[in-house]
Amino acid sequence: MSATQKILAFASADHALPDSAREAAQYLLSDTLAGGAAGAASDEAQEMLVAVRSWGSGDAARLLGSKSRLPAPSAAWFNGFAIHCLEWDAVHEPAVVHALSVVTAALLASADRSGGCDQDDFLTALAVGVDIASGIGVAATGAMQFFRPATAGIIGASLAVARLEGLSDDHFPDVLGLAYSQAAGTMQAHVEASIALPLQIANASRAAITAVDLAKAGMDGPHDALEGPFGYFTLFEPGDLTRYTDNIGQDWLIENVSVKPFPSGRASHGILGALDDMLRDGALDPAQVVAVDVAAPPLIHRLVGRPYNTDMTPSYARLCLPFLVPLMLRDRIIDPRCFTSEEFANPALVQLGEKVTVRIDDNPDHNALAPQSLTITLSDGDKIERTITDNLGSPDSPMSEAQTQSKHDLAHSLANPDCDPRIFDNPLAYATEPR
Repeated sequence: MSATQKILAFASADHALPDSAREAAQYLLSDTLAGGAAGAASDEAQEMLVAVRSWGSGDAARLLGSKSRLPAPSAAWFNGFAIHCLEWDAVHEPAVVHALSVVTAALLASADRSGGCDQDDFLTALAVGVDIASGIGVAATGAMQFFRPATAGIIGASLAVARLEGLSDDHFPDVLGLAYSQAAGTMQAHVEASIALPLQIANASRAAITAVDLAKAGMDGPHDALEGPFGYFTLFEPGDLTRYTDNIGQDWLIENVSVKPFPSGRASHGILGALDDMLRDGALDPAQVVAVDVAAPPLIHRLVGRPYNTDMTPSYARLCLPFLVPLMLRDRIIDPRCFTSEEFANPALVQLGEKVTVRIDDNPDHNALAPQSLTITLSDGDKIERTITDNLGSPDSPMSEAQTQSKHDLAHSLANPDCDPRIFDNPLAYATEPR
């Protein structure tokens, strides 16, 4: 059996989630919906909604954070955008894949257009989709050129939707191939910190629905889409799929997904988490900080080491450690409502932001987020040094109940007032019982 065949067999198999995987799926669904509801109320999402509404009318599926409905592909598009646009969505760190974003957005639209679904079926489809998307990322052996959360995410999401909608096993190869044929998204949007980054998540979410619809209509797709001469691991990035498939199903990868305590790029969370700990413990007086030096793997520098810019956009600021560090020192929180032109030009933030240095260390792993070295210079000349081995919110450094509640409360305060309260109070019912 080829590696691709193992993935297809896993996608369609009759699974009974272990309690640990089911618990992780419920927790991550709650986290994803809360962040998505907050993102849906953002200015960027509301601007995108104008375009989405022009694509056609229909009421098959709900839009996160509102009472509006659109055809399922359009709803999946908007919800995928909303989930990722604040950079608050969960990520499988070794894979560097925001698997929950695409898979959740697609499954929400699928469940809605079916009139609802069984809760266990939804959670199992979610866990399967996240596993496959994350597994493709784990199999990668090089630095990202294409935006892996979208290119791997669409494959996991499409197979999850096929599973939830009860497609027969012989449809799954076509679903995978049709999803791959629509895969897109490059790292250029990340390099430029463009709002096109969540747009790539949105496209993948919509295309996952489309791949299933095309397969149901009798369309065929390429059947060697991952390992073929022009398949994923030839064109998108180098990889060894057996790194995933040799152990597929033995451990559920959804249990290894990290959540984001802060609405910013995941690569910023090691430093922000360390600052958060020191501020909570009283070990750091923000007024005494005169310089911050970060030595980190190449991926950290690439993703969030961009320079402070007073005329930056919110999407740039979410990926700019020199802005995020002074904001955390000042407010002890990262609040999306501070991502404004007035704050970007704030002299106090600018002054300290110019003294935040992000350097590349000698780590040869192009997908590593740790370890990182943090050095804070104080006004009296003393230095505070920390080595960061795990990002806050990862399985090895989980958020406390208080930190989880703080994120939940902030997301709730950002969401539209008329959003369905079940998003925050009963997320699994929201996902599986449309009304």
